[in-house]
Amino acid sequence: MTFASLQHHVEDFMQIPPEAVIKQDILRCGLRFSEAAMTIAAGYKPKDYFIFSFDLIEIKDMQQREHLRVPEEICISDGPFELANTIISVRINPDSPYVVDVIEGRITLHCDGNWVGDVTYHPIPSFYHEPLSSGKAMGEVAPVLEWGYLIYLTVYRMCQYFNKEEQCQFCDINRNFIQQRKAGKPYTGIKTVPEIIEALAHIDRMDQRAQAYTLTGGSIITDLQGVDEVDFYVQFIEAIEERFPRRWISKAVVQAFEPKDCQRLKDAGLQIYHPNYEVWGEKLFNAICPGKARVIGFETWINRVAESASVFGASHVIPNFVGGVELNSVCGYKDVDQAVAHTTEGLDWFMSKGIMPRFTTWCPEPLAALGHQAAPPLAYFCKLLIAWRERFLHYGLKTPPGYGAPGVGNAVFSVSAFMDVLPALSMTES
Repeated sequence: MTFASLQHHVEDFMQIPPEAVIKQDILRCGLRFSEAAMTIAAGYKPKDYFIFSFDLIEIKDMQQREHLRVPEEICISDGPFELANTIISVRINPDSPYVVDVIEGRITLHCDGNWVGDVTYHPIPSFYHEPLSSGKAMGEVAPVLEWGYLIYLTVYRMCQYFNKEEQCQFCDINRNFIQQRKAGKPYTGIKTVPEIIEALAHIDRMDQRAQAYTLTGGSIITDLQGVDEVDFYVQFIEAIEERFPRRWISKAVVQAFEPKDCQRLKDAGLQIYHPNYEVWGEKLFNAICPGKARVIGFETWINRVAESASVFGASHVIPNFVGGVELNSVCGYKDVDQAVAHTTEGLDWFMSKGIMPRFTTWCPEPLAALGHQAAPPLAYFCKLLIAWRERFLHYGLKTPPGYGAPGVGNAVFSVSAFMDVLPALSMTES
């Protein structure tokens, strides 16, 4: 990507704001940081590696120890495109055309040597300094993302689909766990209810920014500590909601369960259900998610997602897909328009039922089975955002709960621009 190419994409896709175009390009290309930019970042919220690596390089290959020195997210603004505040997840790539540097005392972002905008780092939340009885860091037990809006509780850092090499092919959760431990980070495989409650008590006492929490972890196929996946997550939801009733919007990223199990989650206090379907279509699902295909199956998975709307309400079922993975070089599409059309079939299927899929931007992580390969072209993401918003408006869906305010300059969701392209709420709606 050159700066001239970026300009052309902004001009060619004027249906979406330049903030969304640039955000998607940075997410697909990653970021590099100058020594000065990393030195300043030491005083701000670090990259916590909350579940996956989301990097385009392994820790062992990071010559400047970037994994310990870069921020979780950056906010870019101004520049030649007159950008409103745009929050973007940091994905380390020493070969990225995008570099964060310090020029004349200002932290700035450049592409191909051209100024893109000014950069702000997220301050370290005050509760990050609070000691936990276990000695663990707050950022390991209950890190915050999305500029402090979301508390991310990864209570199981592994996935049992890896046991038979049936993991989702884009996923590096288990291998990221191993590399983090090798790098000396105090990565906890299985968290306990008491330590989660202790961490949340500090946040409850000291913070007003966080509005939601996500409870998640790898898939549990047989059992974990003698319980199945539903029971494992129910214990956390019940404890959190009993101690802090409705303090935060409760969300869980788990597998697609039958309605009776969904009801158990809701009865425990869960408000928003994220049974991620990852990629649309049985052929791609089987190839990219072999474990989920064997244990549950594509048709059963998406039908369970639809059925869960009877429990949570359609607007509170928000499955994720991995935007761009359908263009992978191993088993994916070769043509951008065909890939977008295929994925739009899935958007129609869900949105026609009042269920709104959202997407994260695929990062070809080297420790995942799909490994090193080029990211999908920027045009794909621009066309996907246009199709996504058209379907959203066509079906008259509402802004998803648990994601903060929508619209340019407001969105905090940092791993795709789907919230950035939504209309901003009016004063009466907000």
